[in-house]
Amino acid sequence: MISITVTALVFGVIFLAELPDKTALAGLVLGTRYRASYVFAGVAAAFLLHVVLAVAAGSVLTLLPQQIVHALTGVLFLGGAAVLLLKKGEEEEEIRRPADQSFWKVAGTGFMLILVAEFGDLTQIMTANLAARYDDPLSVGLGAVLGLWAVAGLGIVGGKALMRKVPLRLITQIAAVLMLALGVWSLWEAIAG
Repeated sequence: MISITVTALVFGVIFLAELPDKTALAGLVLGTRYRASYVFAGVAAAFLLHVVLAVAAGSVLTLLPQQIVHALTGVLFLGGAAVLLLKKGEEEEEIRRPADQSFWKVAGTGFMLILVAEFGDLTQIMTANLAARYDDPLSVGLGAVLGLWAVAGLGIVGGKALMRKVPLRLITQIAAVLMLALGVWSLWEAIAG
């Protein structure tokens, strides 16, 4: 059974954490060069693979005693908040344009870019933490995939307009505050439990 509450919470946290990430900018660049639907197909497949791996890792953590899981996820969330608050603005990376503009070439370029860039990324680690925290792999996985796909879609289709309206620094700070709150809450549960 899917928990709407867990799915919505995970969606919000992952969406906000991924929005200022370099992959949103990469999606924006790819979307300006290629057919958006082809780019999205490749990017979405790569994010799905990352979420499956992260949820599997987080599900393994649920085998540990609950207090250890809460303490571990609390520390990791606090570390993630620190990373978001301390990170400098990221520059757009150069993306090579494939000569062949076919679906498979464009989708493959998007897939490989995200697969490599996101491996071990903050949102993948956060997804594993959330899977361990809530012990609800389906709801966490759904929320994370939808959050990542929403950022990819925004990046590919309308990233420039969003960044003109909402300062990137504000988005980063909101994501960091959410992660800080989750970290403190997890540590409190570890101590109180």
